[in-house]
Amino acid sequence: MGPKHTNHLTRRAALCALAGGSLGFSRLSRAEQKATAFAVIGDRYHNSDYIRTGLGKTLGKDLGLSLDFCDEVKMLRTEHLKGYKLLIILRDGMTWPDGYPDETTNAGYVRTGLPKIASDPPLPKWEGKPFYWITPAQGKAVKEFAQNGGGVLFLHNVTYISPHNEDFRDVLGAVTEGHPPIRPFKVKVTNKEHPITRGVRDFVVTDEQHFVKYEKDPKHLLLESVNEDGLTWKNLGTSSAAGWAYDYGKGRACYLAPGHLLTALWNPEYEKLQKNAARWLLREL
Repeated sequence: MGPKHTNHLTRRAALCALAGGSLGFSRLSRAEQKATAFAVIGDRYHNSDYIRTGLGKTLGKDLGLSLDFCDEVKMLRTEHLKGYKLLIILRDGMTWPDGYPDETTNAGYVRTGLPKIASDPPLPKWEGKPFYWITPAQGKAVKEFAQNGGGVLFLHNVTYISPHNEDFRDVLGAVTEGHPPIRPFKVKVTNKEHPITRGVRDFVVTDEQHFVKYEKDPKHLLLESVNEDGLTWKNLGTSSAAGWAYDYGKGRACYLAPGHLLTALWNPEYEKLQKNAARWLLREL
């Protein structure tokens, strides 16, 4: 287990802040301290603060891991990952440098009941097109991090990065097939013998039920999401693979699907899964 210094922002996290968007801890220690985990978080639909709050409690305060949080995607590179033992990613594959076509889908939007956005003077027109941020070098960085012995914890909507990078997709082992609106569903443990799921019971969350195309050996599957109300998604039925873990080169990779809301991240059974996953990826289980 990593040292408990979650109240400190490491020098690398400070550099992330200077790069334009770090979300770390409250103060910078005078001597550089290397955190155990680097977490790339936050996007248009997922406010970085709830992710930092959620994982900061479960993996930071409760488990005792030191964490550097960052929402600047360009920090996901080989040079920056050196020295970390665990990489955590909870974000999608898009940035929006030209603005959003629909402001109501911005994670920071406050619903006021107004029919439209008021602005004086009028707002300029913008395209609102997504930029798919991951580069070949960044996909290679994730792949080499795992191959060389690092652990990678993929969460929630990272499957939306997979269509844009084959190296990333190979480490993750899946690609998105979309998701319905937020609604309750059950997460079922399909392999109770794995260290990540041992002692974890089936649980219900209200969250985005992500449907994925899983591309690795079925023996690595751990979890399944099931809508017990019979609600389907497209032509994919009511259920989807929702968690898996395997060795990758000298390292390890794990994916856990829930994570759109803080209430999902802090479901007691899901907290167990997150903690077990981090420990397994760090070879403490």
